[in-house]
Amino acid sequence: MKGVILYGPPASGKDSITAALHEINPVYCLFPRVKVGPGRTSGYRMATGQEAEQLRKQGEVVWENARYSSSYIIDRSFLLDHIGRSITVVHLGQTQAVSEVTKAIPEASWTVAYLWCPRDIAAIRIRARNTNDDEERLRAWDATEPLQDADLFIDTSKISIEQAAKLIDRFQKEASR
Repeated sequence: MKGVILYGPPASGKDSITAALHEINPVYCLFPRVKVGPGRTSGYRMATGQEAEQLRKQGEVVWENARYSSSYIIDRSFLLDHIGRSITVVHLGQTQAVSEVTKAIPEASWTVAYLWCPRDIAAIRIRARNTNDDEERLRAWDATEPLQDADLFIDTSKISIEQAAKLIDRFQKEASR
């Protein structure tokens, strides 16, 4: 079982690098977190508040956070199933989430890539998304703590998305040997 955690602030390239990893090898697949709330639905498993509460009651919640007027949940059973079928790519933006996810599936081989770009570059990327929540996303960028123990640090303003994906793929393959 293999997984990749793409950690970083908003607009650091998590979605783009996930797509590039999938292009390199279709076995790389985004883990769709449970989402309760408004906004983008692509890449999520949309749920109701009741369904999220059921996951909590069942002890399934590995990590939960709230941002952009929504709640996001990583649930253990779905994560375990997903990582058993693919090289699972999980997007995270909180340092504690990284340790919670890796502890939830300790038998998996995890590659952790810390993606970063300067705030002014993030602001340009965020504005281009046209989600009308630029300030909230920049506050989230400001709140994202550096990840000290990542396997890779990638400044996505310095290399292409494809180069970043190739670095992650190469590291993941070498770590699996």
